[in-house]
Amino acid sequence: MKKICVFCGSSQGSDPVFGEAAKILGKHLADNNIGLVFGGGRVGLMGIIANTVMEYGGHTTGIIPQKIMDMEIAHNGLTKLHVVETMHERKALMAQLSDGFITLPGGFGTLDELSEVLTYNQLRYYDKPVGILNVNSYFDGLLQFLDHCMDQGFVRPEHRNNIHIADNAPELIEKMLAYQPVAVDKWIDDIRSESASGS
Repeated sequence: MKKICVFCGSSQGSDPVFGEAAKILGKHLADNNIGLVFGGGRVGLMGIIANTVMEYGGHTTGIIPQKIMDMEIAHNGLTKLHVVETMHERKALMAQLSDGFITLPGGFGTLDELSEVLTYNQLRYYDKPVGILNVNSYFDGLLQFLDHCMDQGFVRPEHRNNIHIADNAPELIEKMLAYQPVAVDKWIDDIRSESASGS
């Protein structure tokens, strides 16, 4: 992987362990010549990981909407900063420029970004590894909910099990490097079953 998109909070969270995890991931990316693609902000975990990647000589690409740029929270020291009009354009460009995605702790925006790439992978708009860095068990509740979705028949086991999860950056990236796209479509078996029962 040449570039990984990192979704994460625009705040640092209430526990210093989140910031430390962002630093460790940033250093690991730089040390392995993997470029960072992210939301372009200088605040929160976004700022921490970008600063760390740059500190260790890595490549950083930020994508930020004009409205957020106008709030003066854009990171001005990046290798490249793209300014777009909408959040939709931001997410589309993030996906276009990246070979995979890692989610660090964050709030609504982070969950939105994670949900979108999981959905697009499921629908085979693209096939790129998605990883969750489960720092301090932050995502345990979400992972339990995804298991519930699977148990209730709304998420295929193949898609649920193709989300890479680890509590440290080296292990997570190693898992992502072994990624294989899910070869089943979302609805194909159901459609075939309905056709067979109706014939």
